[in-house]
Amino acid sequence: MKAVVFSGTTEGRGFSRALAALGAAVTVCVATELGAEEQGRAEGITVRTGRLDAEEMTALLRNANLCVDATHPYATEATRNIRAAAGAAGVEYHRLLRPASTLPAGSAVFAAADDAAAYLQGKPGNILLATGAKELPAFAALEPERLYPRVLPTVAGITACEAAGIPHRNIVAMQGPFTEKLNIALFRQFRIAFLVTKDGGAAGGFAEKARAAEQCGVQLIVLRRPMEQGECAEAILQRCRELL
Repeated sequence: MKAVVFSGTTEGRGFSRALAALGAAVTVCVATELGAEEQGRAEGITVRTGRLDAEEMTALLRNANLCVDATHPYATEATRNIRAAAGAAGVEYHRLLRPASTLPAGSAVFAAADDAAAYLQGKPGNILLATGAKELPAFAALEPERLYPRVLPTVAGITACEAAGIPHRNIVAMQGPFTEKLNIALFRQFRIAFLVTKDGGAAGGFAEKARAAEQCGVQLIVLRRPMEQGECAEAILQRCRELL
């Protein structure tokens, strides 16, 4: 059986290895070199690096028996494109879900980064942005000196911060997930008053961020996770066993 897994996530890496261990020939698609580095090498797995357009996705999937979308919960455009490509290729599609978190009482929850930025307008205090480099433009109206973006240690991440006018001393270029102690250290080092984050679940270290924020008196601001339907890893693996 040939399977294509669109990944770049912790659960995608674990799932692809479990699927290969069953005897499937697995192609893992990741968007960046960092994703390929994290995926690593494993028997039965071929890693394809680089973003694919709709035609490239469809062509790749025509040679597969199964398509598994294990992209990030907030990567809604990627999921939409993968689902459409699987339909065009006539291949069975499964969405691997990452369990959502229970949000602490007192969390300020917003549907989009723009809404979170509007909430922060006029509220004094430093802001740790743990939403990813792509969300930085939404916070352009806030004073750059207040913003401490935590981005991946890549050229793209640093470039996005520079384009947003973030002082270099404010850029936190690190790869997570992070421990509670490290989050606390960063909050105290930069005198953070607000933490803006997505619900990355256990794989994204959300609980560690929430506990650190509570301990340091930091207001937790969460961008609401998009609603979607999918399956857990074991359910999809069981389907793979049936196909094998």
